[in-house]
Amino acid sequence: MADAYPWQTALWQQLAGRAQHAHAYLLHGPAGIGKRSLAERLMARLLCQRPVGLDACGQCKACHLLAAGTHPDNFVLEPEEADKAIKVDQVRELVNFVVQTAQLGGRKVVLVEPAEAMNPNAANALLKSLEEPSGDTVLLLISHQPSRLLPTVKSRCVQQACPLPSEAMSLAWLAQALPECTDEQHRELLCLSAGSPLAAVRMQSQDVREQRAQVVEGIKKLLKQQIAPSQLAESWNAVSLPLLFDWFCDWAQLMLRYQMTRDEAGLGQADMRKVVQYLAEKTAQPKVLTMQDWLLAQRHKVIGKANLNRVLLLEALLVQWASLPGPG
Repeated sequence: MADAYPWQTALWQQLAGRAQHAHAYLLHGPAGIGKRSLAERLMARLLCQRPVGLDACGQCKACHLLAAGTHPDNFVLEPEEADKAIKVDQVRELVNFVVQTAQLGGRKVVLVEPAEAMNPNAANALLKSLEEPSGDTVLLLISHQPSRLLPTVKSRCVQQACPLPSEAMSLAWLAQALPECTDEQHRELLCLSAGSPLAAVRMQSQDVREQRAQVVEGIKKLLKQQIAPSQLAESWNAVSLPLLFDWFCDWAQLMLRYQMTRDEAGLGQADMRKVVQYLAEKTAQPKVLTMQDWLLAQRHKVIGKANLNRVLLLEALLVQWASLPGPG
């Protein structure tokens, strides 16, 4: 059975304790908080032949088949390749599954993740199954970005928000999950992952703290004219583009906030505080706004998997960043 996370206890009791289940749920919330585990736990509970309280028994034929990945009444729909779209042909296969009779005589359960990966044709193909699933079928849709879903898809589901755990709960969990890190490193990881503890663990395994330190060091050298934008862009090969654009968008926003409030407590993480303050004080606000617009537009392309020349894009970013201080 999927792991249970302490911050999901109340949500689990509410979901699993329902006397009657909806035919479609949309579990939505930030990435890295355990929505997939929650959905898998619910899937196991819905397919189990002898549930024990709110959980699957783990011992019946259905539970054994699910654990082996061979349950005939279970269908998981994901992109065929990581970060790619879910295609209409995949959804048609799902629709065929939904209209069939359950082979074990119980429910059929479908899990779709991430739901926003469905292209418009795929999402439209799913609508009829969402509206009138045949037999006792439950569809579990997981979304990290529900704003990207068609309104018609959202309106056919019971929407269940999955909130971020509190900082205290996340830090307590990280202390057990990453005992090799210090309390300060746990805080740093949680900050880098925007409060998502599972994303924090993933970032630790991907050396994101070290990558962040490398990026910050590079920016300081760039502003002191100790390194050229092209050279710096080449040196960041190991850092993911979405992460870089998240950081630069964040820094631009912090600069604007400081220009409007002059609040030194709102300058973000310690590693870039002085740089953000310096740039905010030395750059005309219209220039920061123009930079922010450009960053958001490029970030949208990066997230949308547009075919971009990585080095040229980063070089363009760094040339603009280096020219921020000064007359606007």
